[in-house]
Amino acid sequence: MTQRGRLYGCPVEFALDALGGKWKTVILARIKEKPMRYSELRRLIPSLSDKMLTQRLADLVEIGFVTLETSPDGKGRYALTGRGRDLATALQALYDWGSVHGRAEGVRFRTDIDAAA
Repeated sequence: MTQRGRLYGCPVEFALDALGGKWKTVILARIKEKPMRYSELRRLIPSLSDKMLTQRLADLVEIGFVTLETSPDGKGRYALTGRGRDLATALQALYDWGSVHGRAEGVRFRTDIDAAA
C-alpha cells in the first residue's frame, strides 16, 4: 500500500502502487458492476483464496476505494466509494484491452464460459 509523503517517479507508479497487483483490480472490476456480498465475490473469483480475498478487501477499504455497507436485508455488501468509482474508466479500459488482445492471443475467459451456460 502507498505511504503518505512517499516520493514517486510519476503518477502511474503511484496508481499501480495504490492498486497493488492483480487481485485488487480484479475485485474492483467486479464491484464496479454492482455492490456485492463476500460470497458473491468468492463465487466470481474462484482462483482467489478466502484468505487473500479477505486481505485484499480489507486493503481496499483501508485505501478508501471500497466501503462495506449494510444492505436493506441486513447483509454486508462491498461497494465502490467515490474514489473507487473514479477508477471505473481505467478499469473498463483495461477490461476492453484485455478482451481484444487476449482473444487475439487465443485465451479464454471465465465470462465467456458463464455466458454460454
